[in-house]
Parts: sequence; C-alpha cells; structure tokens
Amino acid sequence: MTEHKEIRKIEVYDAGEGALKMSYGPQHPGTGHFRLIITVLGDTVLEAEPDPGFVHRGEEKLAEYKTWITNIPHLERPVILDSAGIQYPYVLAVEKLMGIEAPERAKYLRVIMAELQRIASHLYWFALYGVFLGNSTMFLWCFGDREYLVDLTSLIGGQRITHSYFEPGGVRNDMPSRVPQDLLKEFNRYYRMVMGRDLPGDADQLRKYITYVCECFDKRLDDYWDLFFNNELFISRTRNVGILKPEDAIKLGVVGTTLRASGIKFDNRVNNPYDAYSQLKFEIPIGERGDCYDRAIVGFKEMRESCRIISQAAEMMPDGPVKVKQHPINIRVPAGEAVARTEAARGEMMYYIRSEGGDKPYRVKISTPSFRLIPAIKYLLRGEEIANIPPIYWSLNYWPVEADR
Repeated sequence: MTEHKEIRKIEVYDAGEGALKMSYGPQHPGTGHFRLIITVLGDTVLEAEPDPGFVHRGEEKLAEYKTWITNIPHLERPVILDSAGIQYPYVLAVEKLMGIEAPERAKYLRVIMAELQRIASHLYWFALYGVFLGNSTMFLWCFGDREYLVDLTSLIGGQRITHSYFEPGGVRNDMPSRVPQDLLKEFNRYYRMVMGRDLPGDADQLRKYITYVCECFDKRLDDYWDLFFNNELFISRTRNVGILKPEDAIKLGVVGTTLRASGIKFDNRVNNPYDAYSQLKFEIPIGERGDCYDRAIVGFKEMRESCRIISQAAEMMPDGPVKVKQHPINIRVPAGEAVARTEAARGEMMYYIRSEGGDKPYRVKISTPSFRLIPAIKYLLRGEEIANIPPIYWSLNYWPVEADR
C-alpha cells in the first residue's frame, strides 16, 4: 500500500484589515475571572486594557453591616489562600482604635501563621505559573507539598484554609503542645523522602515539629530550583520578558514581589515592623533586572526567608496568654479612625477604618496588593507578543478576587 501524504499549504492572506480587538478572559481559567481587552496586530499586543470587577462582592460595604468580630471571617473571603494576610491589618487597625496590644505570645503566633500562609500562597502562585508555562509537574509538586503546610496551619488555627485566627487583642486560641500521631506518621513519610532520614524523636512537640517542617521544606526548595526555576524552558520564557524598571515601578505604584524584583527594597515587615517581626532576622530578596524571571526568583527566595522566620518565631515564642481578654461576640470600639498596613503574600495590604463608637465599623476601606498591580498589567503587556501574556501575567502574582474585593 502506497503511503499517501497530503501536503497542506498554509497561505497568508493580507485582507487589508487593521488591528483586532478581543477579550482575554474572564472565562479563561488562566486569568481567574479577570478580563483583559487586548488589541492585537498579527501576534503583537498593541493595547491591553484591564477590565476587573467580575468577582466584586462589595466587601467594604458589607463590612459596615457586620459586627467588629463577625467581619473577621467575612473579610478573609477575597484571599482564601492568604487569609491571614488579608485580615492582619484589619485586626491591627481595630486594636489601634481600642488602644490595646496583643500579648507577646500572640504576636509570635500571628507571625508564624502569616508566614505559613505566605508560603502556601506562593506555592499556589507557582503551581499555576508552572501549568501556564508547560510544566505540569510543578503544579503537582506545589499542591502536594502545600498540604503539609496546610496541615500545620490547621493544627495551630483549627481550620484548614480560612482560619479566622487573628482577633483584636490576640489570637483565637493557643496552639496545642503536641502533634497527633497520625499527622506525625504521615509527615514522617515526606520528611524521610526529602531529608533521607526519619523525624527526630522530639518531633511530637509542636514547637519542634514546626522547625522540622520548615527544615524539610527549605531542603525541598532545592528540588524546585532544579525542576522549574533553573530550567531552560522557564528561563527562556521569562528572562528579559516584561521588564519593569525601578523608576517605572515607583510611578505605577506596584507593591510586593513586583516592586522588589525591580530592585526596590521595601517590605513593611522591615520598613514598618509590626508584632514580632522586629525581633526576627531575615533578608528581603530583591531583583536586578525587573523582568519576569526576577519576579519569580524573588518569590522563590521569599519562601526560604519565611522558613527562617517561622523557625525563629517558634523557638523564641514566650509562654503566656494569647489574648488580652475573652472578647464578647459584640464588642464596641471607641469612635475614631485608624490606618494599619502589613506585608501580605502579594505585597502591601492596608486598611482604613472609621468607628463611630458602635458595634459595627462606620467605614472600612481596603487597599489590596493586587489592585495596586493592575496598572502594571497594562504597562507591561503593551508591545509584547501574545505568547508572552501568560509569563508576564503570572509573574505579577495577581489575584483577581483580592483586587475586586
């Protein structure tokens, strides 16, 4: 039988038409309910107009109808993968209005939870970044390893994803002193795979368990480097792509890893320290070129620094109470206004709160890091090839629900 091969001709017709305007999202899974209106000529992006708001829930207005305490689980919803990060400044702002401060032990517990969530959030980021650059193994590794961190946050806070753990005057509950045997047994399998040895005998003490989780994950990051960050595929798709110069980063008002990747060393944990951060030693990674590669590497290095922070906090955490007093469900906050800002997983998270002395806020305004990144999306995509939209978009670690609130 003679093999027949059909030769298909590909012809390009010049129809004389101009640029094409089209939607990129919001139904596309890669944009996460975010819509871009892009204008392309051939495969070049002439304009990229962000069109956010598809998951807008009116969080700020709803907060005026809930009490000071019931706002805590409510305000976590826009960023469930960094629920500690989004509620942190809310609690600090309420404490300013009340004129109270959390006990020392609670300050360390807050830091541990916030950094665990930072790592978990970054893993979510890199899992999706891997998928959209053709590395599905990265997705599987990130979500598999993330489970052990989620187990740890669940052990401390009592819930797996959204914890409602921080509250004005401290944290909801103290962490247990011991680790359940079934969790210990499960984690030992992972620890043995990564470290090549079994967990030490004192791992059933939660303080020690926390340090072993951090030690193990820090070692595991070496594998991530080999698989993804030092992979030629990733480097070729991200190096010298989507460059954001320092002066442009400042003009656009970006925050978080995007700002630091452009060489600007600003982090509220150091520049405006809160709770126990001033007592801990850690570095703030920055980039040199401000491209997609640098933005990812800054996030990668931040996970190592978070491991350092958590281990120190677990060792240094004093004994004592974890809240000023047992608050009733319906507290009343003195009249006034307060602003608090922290460094969430994506960057600066800020709250402005005004109270008129009642059991509910009069006004709540939230400045989220993802909202601050929207101008950079438009700026960076202009003039790029269509194929560079995924590496640029995901390098920003933009989270649509956080921006929309």
